Amino acid sequence: MSQEGADRRRREVLRLYAEALASVGRRVQGVAANQWQTASPCSARSVHELVNHLTAEQLWVPELLRGATPCQVGGRFAGDVLGADPAASWSAAATAAREAFGAPGALELAVRLSTGERPALEFCAQLTVDLTVHTWDLARATGQDPHLAPELVEFALHELAPRPGPAVAVGCFAPAVPTVPHADPQTRMLGLVGRRCAPQPPFDPELTD
Repeated sequence: MSQEGADRRRREVLRLYAEALASVGRRVQGVAANQWQTASPCSARSVHELVNHLTAEQLWVPELLRGATPCQVGGRFAGDVLGADPAASWSAAATAAREAFGAPGALELAVRLSTGERPALEFCAQLTVDLTVHTWDLARATGQDPHLAPELVEFALHELAPRPGPAVAVGCFAPAVPTVPHADPQTRMLGLVGRRCAPQPPFDPELTD
């Protein structure tokens, strides 16, 4: 890839990462007080556990870009990182992560993950896919709009597509499920990560702000 192409790729991934953060943030703001323990489509996680997972992931970003190893970070972001105000905790973590990836040269670095050293650009792309999928999980669990931004869906489809050579895991998702022929891009993308676009489940009509 040419230098111009590499620069374009970095700008595009950073832009989509910021868009994915904002998409999650809108759904977090829409979670009602009595929905935090609601089950989500993400494994056995509740809404609180799902948002906690996403927040902890973003908290890791500045540390890893500073060169910290998983051992050095240790259990700092284990357990509950949301505290008494989950929306504020998410917002602070998302802002710090976005600024860390957006710092000059950050996406040209390498980060040390539990799976080994990875380019920061690849790590940012992986987080973008993870955020995109979990936006849908969060929306489904809380009765919010489950429609994802088409460009995020297109990006996730591209990143999740099988490629020649050694496999690189993108997120930790359920096994793929079949989708109907001529399914729309979002349905196909969700099928790749084990999500079925069934009708929305019923919700408590007495939602508490």
